[in-house]
Amino acid sequence: MINPTQQKLFSAVQVGPFHLSHRVVMAPLTRLRSEQPGDVPSDLMAEYYGQRASKGGLIIAEATAISITGRGYLGAPGIYSDEQIAGWRKVTDAVHAKDGRIFLQLWHVGRQSHVDMTGGVAPVAPSVVPYEGVAYTSNGWVPVSPHRGLQIEEIPGIVEEYRHAAERALAAGFDGVELHSANGYLLDQFLQDGSNKRTDAYGGSVENRARFLLEATEAIVSVWGGNRVGVRLAPSGRWASMSDSNPEATFSYVAEQLNRFGLAYLHIIEPRVKGSEVTEDGLPPVASEHLRKIFHGKIIAAGGFEPSDAEAIVEAGDADLVAFGRHFISNPDLPRRIRLGLPLNAYDRTTFYGGDHRGYTDYPFYQEAKDASSTQVKPSRSNNAEGQQSSIGPVGNLRNHDLSVAH
Repeated sequence: MINPTQQKLFSAVQVGPFHLSHRVVMAPLTRLRSEQPGDVPSDLMAEYYGQRASKGGLIIAEATAISITGRGYLGAPGIYSDEQIAGWRKVTDAVHAKDGRIFLQLWHVGRQSHVDMTGGVAPVAPSVVPYEGVAYTSNGWVPVSPHRGLQIEEIPGIVEEYRHAAERALAAGFDGVELHSANGYLLDQFLQDGSNKRTDAYGGSVENRARFLLEATEAIVSVWGGNRVGVRLAPSGRWASMSDSNPEATFSYVAEQLNRFGLAYLHIIEPRVKGSEVTEDGLPPVASEHLRKIFHGKIIAAGGFEPSDAEAIVEAGDADLVAFGRHFISNPDLPRRIRLGLPLNAYDRTTFYGGDHRGYTDYPFYQEAKDASSTQVKPSRSNNAEGQQSSIGPVGNLRNHDLSVAH
């Protein structure tokens, strides 16, 4: 708990063209509630995001596939069709009705997929490197399909898919977009040398390995302008079997190169988390502190934050905003609860992925919880875990198959 009278988290901050009234950001959270078939954002999703919007607050919407071949998890939304644009417009309207701001995270999963999700074609990656991950399909969790290395002449086509997705996000009413280059997805696979064994212009040196990310960033900036684009990185992240021989050099170079775009922010996942798990309690945030010395714009820190250490990292100046995941799942009014020092609802991991409104839009706002305190409130919620029905059922407790939902 933090002292309500000393809260840097609730001072105003400028992010791109937007004047935000507080620094508590809703992190991008994979929840698998889109309508199937078609990966269309649902009315339930609009309700969910509308609940969590706040005046002058920033939401980063969940990872969203830029193409059919970029999909990896059934139930995750897309931004590659006109029908999806219409679905997302309901979401952005709901957020804007509460004077909030919302960015969309653009996503290509790369090798973390299965042919049932990619339209029958092999998942792609920078190189063919042994990988034993899982994807979520209509048959549940299944081992990923064998991937293939992208041919160099194919890469410009994927850059164009990022550009087209950015254009659709603009048409859907978003305030900006975030490029997902973390958690072992395609751009991260190119960036880190544990997964990139190429010998052409997209492999070898850090300059070459970062080329794809920088080209995708340039494409998105051409649509939005730099000040309405963010980029997400996971320095030293180990999720999805990622590794790099010199992460400090790799991510320092990327942060420095991103300065030229005048981005709205750099979104940094601290290495103390893996997926939605904090790997070791008590570890301090280190990546934001390091990259603060290199990146000239705003920094959003993410990864295992509680209100007290979120306040501390902003007060220290190592980050400008802090993204919360699991606490935003279970507390639609999270900024208010933090600001007033109110207790937080516990979250229920078994409802993180897929299902209906349960564990999605039925978490109470503070007054609702207080009014019901004389009875057993939300008996399905579990302290030891982290309406309309989607077309996939609840995926269940997935500690071994986590999608990085909470950070």
